[in-house]
Amino acid sequence: MFKVGKVTHYYDKIGVAIVELDATLSVGDKIKFVRGGEDMFEETVESIQIEHEKVDSATKGQVIGLKTEKMVKPGAEVYKAG
Repeated sequence: MFKVGKVTHYYDKIGVAIVELDATLSVGDKIKFVRGGEDMFEETVESIQIEHEKVDSATKGQVIGLKTEKMVKPGAEVYKAG
């Protein structure tokens, strides 16, 4: 398991986390959200957007919108699972 990014903002009305990437992330990847060393939840990436455009993957340094199943607080770290 390795870190792919960090949540900087969360839009609760639309269920989207804004994530600054430290590594490549693609649709279909399994990810885990961790906050304060505590596992929050795991899910499969279903949708990634950059500047409101849907993309299949994004790379280190990009800021993405990530649709999440549950609320994620800013500061949560995103890890690629498995």
